[in-house]
Amino acid sequence: MSLYHKDKSTEIHNGDCLEVLRTLPDSSVDACVTDPPYGLAFMGKRWDYDVPAVEVWQEVLRVLKPGGHLLAFAGTRTQHRMAVRIEDAGFEIRDMIAWVYGSGFPKSLDVSKAIDKAAGAEGDRGPMKRGGERLARLQDGKRDGDGRWGDEVGRDPFTYLPATEAAKQWAGWGTALKPALEPITVARKPLTGTVAENVLEHGTGAINVDGCRVPGVLEGDPNRFKKTDGGEFVAKFDNAPVVRTEGRYPANLIHDGSEEVVGLFPETAPSGDGGGLRMTALGRMNDDGWTPKGTVMPGYGDTGSAARFFYCAKADAAERRNSKHPTVKPVALMRYLVRLVCPAGGVVLDPFAGSGTTIEAARLEHCRAIGIEREAEYCADILERLRQGVLF
Repeated sequence: MSLYHKDKSTEIHNGDCLEVLRTLPDSSVDACVTDPPYGLAFMGKRWDYDVPAVEVWQEVLRVLKPGGHLLAFAGTRTQHRMAVRIEDAGFEIRDMIAWVYGSGFPKSLDVSKAIDKAAGAEGDRGPMKRGGERLARLQDGKRDGDGRWGDEVGRDPFTYLPATEAAKQWAGWGTALKPALEPITVARKPLTGTVAENVLEHGTGAINVDGCRVPGVLEGDPNRFKKTDGGEFVAKFDNAPVVRTEGRYPANLIHDGSEEVVGLFPETAPSGDGGGLRMTALGRMNDDGWTPKGTVMPGYGDTGSAARFFYCAKADAAERRNSKHPTVKPVALMRYLVRLVCPAGGVVLDPFAGSGTTIEAARLEHCRAIGIEREAEYCADILERLRQGVLF
């Protein structure tokens, strides 16, 4: 079943992605941005028991224009399988973007608790784990110098206290790390000729650097440079360009801005040389080319954490729009990714549309969209999402 936007700029197909992809014309899509199954059997969902087959990615390759980019999310445990199948389909692996967040919950087995259970014993679950006793025991507790809770004898209220001697030997051991990132494979369909030739012929093959720059603030001695009528900063004495004003070059890391993630990065001073500059005998070299020696190069004035990358939090309840889908991505993140690889007016494909975040993002970035979703309940979510967004 296929459902269309009233101006034919959005197609929603309810069906198996491989079958639907085979109906699409060759070289008809500019970019593919998708959040496919990770092969983790997440929440016992039948559709998540494997990553997409090579045949699926071969069809995506076929419908993409030469040089068209594919951005595909994956799980950390199955990223290798996802990337290999994408590569085996004929794509060139260009990079990997890491979306880092601080709100993940570790799905780890407490080894000492498992040993106790096997022995028929049960240890102390701690004051934060006992339901009706929780408040009373917490009131008997205290905080240490770092603000952490402990009970009357200083025990951590979140820690399981084993009962058997064997379990005590494995106290504090688990089986998994806390999830804090999702990798995104960046792949590209092989070019026709050079990048320049491909871009001119097909409108694909490059990424939108300036459209995805991270805002930065220029600083420097105002007596040494000036701003032109066109908004460009130049050196006063010879009008030579001094630095890009659009912001920092987009990186292959995106984070959620959480205190936990930002705290992992060191505090840094402003970048005083404009970023990434090389001094030569005659001047400096950067993305704009050669700049004469003596030119003032003001840097970005955003002092603080080195986590000055594009950031986007996980989807909250409002963004989920009552969707039943368990892995809804935030619209801001998908808009950023769409904008990175697809020019306005282009066609974005999502063969695993889920709740329709990519479709909404494409529409907001003034792109046409093709979404494919096998589950009827999620197709209903997509239609509701677009209706609420006044896109239908």
